[in-house]
Amino acid sequence: MTVTIQHDRPDTAVVRDAAGLSELIRAGRSSDAVARADEILPHLADPVETVRVLLTKLAALLNLGRMTECPRAIDQADAALRALPAGHPEPAMVGEFHALAASVAHHQGSLERCVTHLVRGARALEEAGPAEPGAARAWLDLAVTYSWVGFHRHAVAAQQRAMEISRAAGMDPVFVTHPEIRVRHALALDHQGDTEACLRALGEITRTLGPDDVTGFELPYLGYALARYAALGGRGGIDARPLLRTDLEPYQENGELRRLGEACLAIAEHRPTVALALLDGASAVASRLGAAEVPRLRALAHTALGDHVAAHADDRVVAGMLARTTTRLYDLFVDGVTARLDHDELRRSVTRYADEAHTDSLTGLPNRRHLERYVAELARHGTYGTIGVADLDGFKSVNTVHGHLSGDQVLQHVAAILTRALRGGDFLARFGGDEFVVVLPGTPLAEAQEVGSRLAAAVAGYDWNTLVPGTPVTLTMGLAELNSRTSLTAAFRAADLVMLQAKAG
Repeated sequence: MTVTIQHDRPDTAVVRDAAGLSELIRAGRSSDAVARADEILPHLADPVETVRVLLTKLAALLNLGRMTECPRAIDQADAALRALPAGHPEPAMVGEFHALAASVAHHQGSLERCVTHLVRGARALEEAGPAEPGAARAWLDLAVTYSWVGFHRHAVAAQQRAMEISRAAGMDPVFVTHPEIRVRHALALDHQGDTEACLRALGEITRTLGPDDVTGFELPYLGYALARYAALGGRGGIDARPLLRTDLEPYQENGELRRLGEACLAIAEHRPTVALALLDGASAVASRLGAAEVPRLRALAHTALGDHVAAHADDRVVAGMLARTTTRLYDLFVDGVTARLDHDELRRSVTRYADEAHTDSLTGLPNRRHLERYVAELARHGTYGTIGVADLDGFKSVNTVHGHLSGDQVLQHVAAILTRALRGGDFLARFGGDEFVVVLPGTPLAEAQEVGSRLAAAVAGYDWNTLVPGTPVTLTMGLAELNSRTSLTAAFRAADLVMLQAKAG
């Protein structure tokens, strides 16, 4: 995917703002756009322009595949959006932010975060004006990410919205044509076994689009459409090779499109052994065309060789990949329903404290001040029990690898998981950072140990790989008695010490 954000002010000789940075991206110079953004950001006084530059920088980082830098860029853009004055941010800016954040989440392997950002982005854009250029571009970036993830129906619908808005705004249609969305949709049809529908879709692309109808960085996708159409027996009037061999900045996807496009042309030219040689080195690539594209091309090459047994085996690989994708989506659906139920339970819990303004704004849990009032109320009634201090293990890694926005989502999930796992009458508060406090009224220390173990197991048992891949989340808890001889402060310190000793041990 190549992301571009075009703004409406003309470029100048010296790049001073997001409009100029977008010109660099359109010219295939994303690395220059990142460097220039870093130069001008410290000197920007307009907070709206700061957001635009940060979003454009994030788009350029995505183009370059510099994924380790993206979480920090997302955090910066999120903070800048939150700091905008009244009347901002504009829906288009929010939509653009979520479109880019969704792409980063997809790169990191978190389908849950990706879909969350896509839905939030679409909701924001529904509030945008019917002729707002920024909304057209944001819808287009949403469409590209939908397409990349494999949600092709949503991708086509989002691109259609982009086209409608661009026409109303009088924009150049070249900026929203983006054949990559239609190409991936066509390939998905072939992967699913509907080769005739794929041929029709690719034929439509080759008949209606030429090099002058798309932006420069989309030419390789047009070239691939022509090459893939030829591999299936179609005949187009444009030579695909010059389009595949673009001299733009060497994005990873351009190399993939060129290699697989050459394999397609070799199949069309009755050179299947050459195609197989090209595909042998492509087993770990082509994610931008769908994971099933390489084995599907191998099947076509083996069919051209007359080796139908090998072709059948390759098509079985394609079928297996599609089945695993479907299973993953089913799992996400179940996890989504579970998360919604957790949220409903947390909301019901929060309503018990709705008459007081002592809740944590991120998780909706009671905050530290409310905890103090709650314990004081217990003491007044002569009720005591056990206090637990819980801390997330390795939470710093979540923020470092995935960004603070993802860290916030982890905290919200933990709050919901703990709320669901606690017994009726137990009390849960967020104390600060990644620290939570539970109060178990009337519960002796021995019984509280069982509750603490259940809470830790509930957090550890959640499939965190769907949210923050590669950074598992666990919880360590320390427990201490809360009685008439022990103040909240002393009991908290005792439980905190037990927790720290458990972490160290």
